[in-house]
Amino acid sequence: MCIVDDDASVRKSLANLLRSAGFDPLPFSSGEAFLGSGLAREAGCALLDLKMPGLGGLQVLRELAAMGWRLPVICMSAHWSDAGLDESMREGAVACLRKPFSEEALLQAIGLALAV
Repeated sequence: MCIVDDDASVRKSLANLLRSAGFDPLPFSSGEAFLGSGLAREAGCALLDLKMPGLGGLQVLRELAAMGWRLPVICMSAHWSDAGLDESMREGAVACLRKPFSEEALLQAIGLALAV
């Protein structure tokens, strides 16, 4: 499970929550770091922030598709718009969460992603 978010506090809190739920999260501070790691090939799922400096979430989704990596992605954003949601889903996101979201909403989205 990879966490891709430019906000260190979000990465830390999500990593702690995921560890408590039995996952082994790998945090990344940027889309570039995530894609450069090559771990998208091995990760069961990725939590991807849509608004980041450099490669934003939509661009990362497009890069994953261009590389042929079939990774279930859950997009998340505090800057919500229906257009962004629609575009994320068209680009292959399994689910989209509005920050802040509940633990229950996150775990439900992860269950959906892992079932894909």
